[in-house]
Amino acid sequence: MWVATDVETGVASQDETREVALENLDDALALHQNEGDAIDSPEAEPEVLRDLDIDPDEVEQAREETDELPAFMQ
Repeated sequence: MWVATDVETGVASQDETREVALENLDDALALHQNEGDAIDSPEAEPEVLRDLDIDPDEVEQAREETDELPAFMQ
């Protein structure tokens, strides 16, 4: 596993390859700096999640199974 960290902001990401970990870090930094996709409505959420390689169905299932999700996912 590779972990990529931006020392200045403390933002980190990871993946099985160095290249993808760095790509993920770029995406995370863009979101951290409010340059990424925002979820402005419930209808926009699935597309934004897919863009982040997150399965919207898994998020929905997790919501149904627990109320312990981070606030941004509730």
